[in-house]
Amino acid sequence: MKITILCVGKIKEAFYRDAVAEYAKRLSRYAEFQIVEVPDEKTPERASEAEEAKILATEGERLLKAKKPDAYTIALAIDGKSLSSVGFAEKMEALALGGVSHVQFVIGGTLGLAPEVLKACDYKLSFSAMTFPHQLMRVILAEQIYRAFRIRSGEPYHK
Repeated sequence: MKITILCVGKIKEAFYRDAVAEYAKRLSRYAEFQIVEVPDEKTPERASEAEEAKILATEGERLLKAKKPDAYTIALAIDGKSLSSVGFAEKMEALALGGVSHVQFVIGGTLGLAPEVLKACDYKLSFSAMTFPHQLMRVILAEQIYRAFRIRSGEPYHK
């Protein structure tokens, strides 16, 4: 299976980059894993609703352009479906058994995801009702993908 994290912006903090790199290395035993970054837009300190909508639209266009049409696409969204780690592993297993060979996860920038991006995705997944920095979300997502593969393989990790 091929796993892609499609996201807005680059990770600036070395500790986040190191954590993502570690999970990418671990995942390489189970899947082809890659991260595709699209440029983010600078958000002014006190951006108006119109400015925020324009930023979301611009970042959304970039994400849609980078989105692979053959991939099953999962948007990370607060209003998405919440799954346990086992439920997430079962979802990934069901996709694989259903013939899906490429799963693409989409993480928005500071302002989230444009409505057009959410509409273009096959599934919306929520990790929490809380808001996380999008850089940290990459680490959390990579860890949960790794955990899902370990659960699916019956290997010790999930406790």
